[in-house]
Amino acid sequence: MEFELAKAFILDRLNALSDRLTYHKKQHTLDVMASAEVIAAAEGLNKETTHLLKIACLMHDTGFLEKYQGHEDLSAEYAKAWLPQFGYTTEQIERIRGMILATKIPHKPKNLEEQIICDADLDYLGTDDYDEISEKLYQEWKCYGFVNSVNDWLDRQIAFLKLHQYFSDYSINNRLAKKKETLQRLQLRKESSSL
Repeated sequence: MEFELAKAFILDRLNALSDRLTYHKKQHTLDVMASAEVIAAAEGLNKETTHLLKIACLMHDTGFLEKYQGHEDLSAEYAKAWLPQFGYTTEQIERIRGMILATKIPHKPKNLEEQIICDADLDYLGTDDYDEISEKLYQEWKCYGFVNSVNDWLDRQIAFLKLHQYFSDYSINNRLAKKKETLQRLQLRKESSSL
């Protein structure tokens, strides 16, 4: 398996992502991979599984190259098409595809590696970076017509934060409390805007 070559190939492809994607861009992909590495180490994931997890993180949003809705399925197809040239076996690619598809919302991870990619993908929900990162997603959704106003955005974020769950022990112990604070803050903001 030629990780560095695969990584360079995938990141090069991500340079073609639309400028309209203010959140789902290459930096998000790199952030997800970095978070996944931290969680994987804390959870004691073995070297090979961590390697496959990192590739899955790099691949998980490649579907945005062609479409927004259902991008995960396309990302999984890209994994099948692109990864054999870098020495990944059919079995490894199927595990990578499973991790990519686990990032579909609502999350339904089937094993620890799938739990970790789900947690890494939304790690920011439980960090001090929430406001800065969520603003990028708000701008993206506004651009694509998924939200019409700040109030619409607040409603969607509050509903999402209520439903969202972290899976790994690391994320539960290190992200959940901050995420709850953020939810309370957004609810107070919504209430004050309704007065």
